[in-house]
Amino acid sequence: MSVDNVEDRLDRAFTALGDPIRRALIARLSRGEATVNELAEPFPVTKQAVSRHVQVLEAAGLITRSRDGQRRPCHLNAAALEELTSWIDAYRLTREREFRRLDSILEEASALEKTKEQDR
Repeated sequence: MSVDNVEDRLDRAFTALGDPIRRALIARLSRGEATVNELAEPFPVTKQAVSRHVQVLEAAGLITRSRDGQRRPCHLNAAALEELTSWIDAYRLTREREFRRLDSILEEASALEKTKEQDR
């Protein structure tokens, strides 16, 4: 798997998640499969609009669709979500390490300041 493919997938996924309706669709699918008609129920937009949102999520690799007779249920792609989470976690962990180092430096500086005050 090349880096370009990973970057392209991340770009498509984060772009897809930039829309609040698509994020709500992902949240709904986290509870289980649903058809476009089922997904469209709570939204004040047309089924065609929800269908287009589903197509964007599918193109981004965040969801898949299967065929069950006449039904075409949508499913979350857990692997794609895990890839996003891993990417975010790498940066989060780096920042946490930096903050822990900063906390340590500040604690040392505070302890040194208290020692100086006690010596006065």
